[in-house]
Amino acid sequence: MRLKSLLLLASVLPMTTGCVLQTQSSHTDDAAKAAEAPEYFNLRPDVEQAFGYTHAVRVGNTVKVSGAVSMDEQGNPTAIGDIEQQMKNVYADLAQVLAHYGLDFDDVIAENIFTTDMAAFLAVAAYRNTIYTTHFPTGSWLEVKGLALPQLLIEIELESHVGN
Repeated sequence: MRLKSLLLLASVLPMTTGCVLQTQSSHTDDAAKAAEAPEYFNLRPDVEQAFGYTHAVRVGNTVKVSGAVSMDEQGNPTAIGDIEQQMKNVYADLAQVLAHYGLDFDDVIAENIFTTDMAAFLAVAAYRNTIYTTHFPTGSWLEVKGLALPQLLIEIELESHVGN
């Protein structure tokens, strides 16, 4: 009788252990899925809703930031005709977005700049040296025919990595 009990226990034990491992694995999978779930951030919720975009989203260790432009809280262009001030306004907004995720410009790994006037941008591009003080990110500078509104002269999008 004792031998039958031991054999029964020996046959049940692996199934029980497997269930425990299955449960732990499922908790690990749930945690991984939660860590990969997008975390959205709206800098100007009403403006972003009206234009149909989200300013930034974090998935895992990556934060993607939509192109930022020089605008007020109602979505009206600011610093019209002044590319340098528009650039400064854009970087101020981008700093706020990064700060929401506990980041700064040292965490930026890619920056794409779109401008309607490359010559004017190049004349003031040195301002970026005050933004990127440890290293420059990868990226592209593109002259485009136009941006979302005709008064806008520059738009900057970023990608950052959490944990640099």
